[in-house]
Amino acid sequence: MSAEMDKGKVALVEAPDLICYAVETNPPKIVPARAERDWMDATDDRFAYRCIPLSIANASGWELLCPIAFEAWWHGGNLKDRISFIAKGDGRVVERFVTSHFGHGVLTFHTGYVFRTSPGWALWARGAPNTAKARIVPLEGIIETDWLPFTFTMNWRFTRAGTVRFEQGEPFCFITPVPHAMLDSIEPVVRELSDDPELAAAHKAWTESRMDFNARLHRHEADAVAEGWQRTYVRGENPHGKPPEFHLSKRRLKAPRSDGD
Repeated sequence: MSAEMDKGKVALVEAPDLICYAVETNPPKIVPARAERDWMDATDDRFAYRCIPLSIANASGWELLCPIAFEAWWHGGNLKDRISFIAKGDGRVVERFVTSHFGHGVLTFHTGYVFRTSPGWALWARGAPNTAKARIVPLEGIIETDWLPFTFTMNWRFTRAGTVRFEQGEPFCFITPVPHAMLDSIEPVVRELSDDPELAAAHKAWTESRMDFNARLHRHEADAVAEGWQRTYVRGENPHGKPPEFHLSKRRLKAPRSDGD
């Protein structure tokens, strides 16, 4: 059985399952990922959002949110007790949520769920894309959630001694389903662009259009200045060739629901 896209040109295989079994009374909240980033908001005229691949990546998954604010200090060294915590609220919540489990300056977050995906699908767990946090980096993992009967943790590693703070509602884990079983069967192929005359013509037309637009913008021609930037990617326009069968300029993922909803 296939599911048609709303605007109907591409038939996709049926969406895989993503079931989140809570193992705690009040597990961290799961929400569709947000495309917005503070640093992107701060760019001149918010120009960073003109890069559609950037904002699509930001929104391609679900965020698990910190249930409480806390600070963690790494005092250096490999022992577990070299990390200490201060809760900005109920300390018992922090004790259940984040620990120094491995030592070596690694923070371990408990997700609070057993996740289950369709056969062959896994979850890619990482930090929110295109974000940065001083003194600490997220460690990424791909987890075989199509069979795993227990929870996994999300881990962050200090890059230098000092203090980090996580706010209540801040994403500590970002999950994206991936076709884990299929990846090893993909074989990249390298060819000359001239091997595909239609693609080569489209690339040539785009290059010429881009150079012409930048030249007109440099000369401060009124129409180019008014346009500001080319929107062919945003609009899904192929300058020379077939229009794309599928194009996305904004991602809108579904919020988790309960079976009673």
